[in-house]
Amino acid sequence: MDNRFRGLGVALVTPLTAHGAIDFDALAMVVEHQVAGGIDYLVVMGTTGESATLTAEEQQQVLARVLKTVANRVPVVLGIGGNNTSAVAARMQALNFDGVDAILSVSPYYNKPTQEGIYRHYEALAKVSPRPIILYNVPGRTMSNMAAETTLRLARDHKQIIGIKEASGNLDQIGMILKHRPKDFLVISGDDALTLPILAMGGDGVISVVGNALPAEFARLVHAAMKGDFTMAREEHLRLIEVISLLFAEGNPGGIKEALKILGLCGHHLRLPLVPVGDGTAKKLRQALVDANVVKA
Repeated sequence: MDNRFRGLGVALVTPLTAHGAIDFDALAMVVEHQVAGGIDYLVVMGTTGESATLTAEEQQQVLARVLKTVANRVPVVLGIGGNNTSAVAARMQALNFDGVDAILSVSPYYNKPTQEGIYRHYEALAKVSPRPIILYNVPGRTMSNMAAETTLRLARDHKQIIGIKEASGNLDQIGMILKHRPKDFLVISGDDALTLPILAMGGDGVISVVGNALPAEFARLVHAAMKGDFTMAREEHLRLIEVISLLFAEGNPGGIKEALKILGLCGHHLRLPLVPVGDGTAKKLRQALVDANVVKA
């Protein structure tokens, strides 16, 4: 098992200015905040990073700044996915992966492929990928669930596929993967709110959104659970659960950017079609952070 990707991974936001440009100084500040907070690795250019509205050049610029700021202190995972298998494969072959430790690749969206189609998509990527691949199942966004049987088949057949970020919200499905996985295959929570139950079942960590704002707090939860200290993990889970719920009340990354604004780490600006959360949610989020003893009233 690749222990570099056990524990707390964070799906990094991309801070933007009020005019929609990438705020590279704020990006460096957010990265430093997470490294200082004790995260185990970073994930760049996932959904939380608004990769869908960044150009290829901007994505390369963000990755370069992250790698420079991280300076080899934690591993870095790069998000590369899509619903055109040949285009994703070509991108994997063309990019410079110096400093990148693994790839997070989302299951094909919009096309709604069959399970065999999903399998063959990842099979094609495994044959060309220059880095280990972490699968990403998120049916709430792709409208297509990757069944446990498909995940396990990929895990057994392709050594280049080392784990899965599971965000189906289906604990039965995740449990089946955990029960039947090869011993070196990572099962990583894709839902902050389900991190504790997945770790309790034997999962290997989380790729988190809330970790952008509260890395130290969420690291305590994750690391305690992984050590078997479920008393502390439960206390942290219940302390943060209202914050986590509100982060997703109006979608991601609107909520987490509002939290980062409250903490003074970056602005809450997004690129259309995404917009900042409403005033009501912003006020509730600030109060939840106060109640969790993260910020002062």
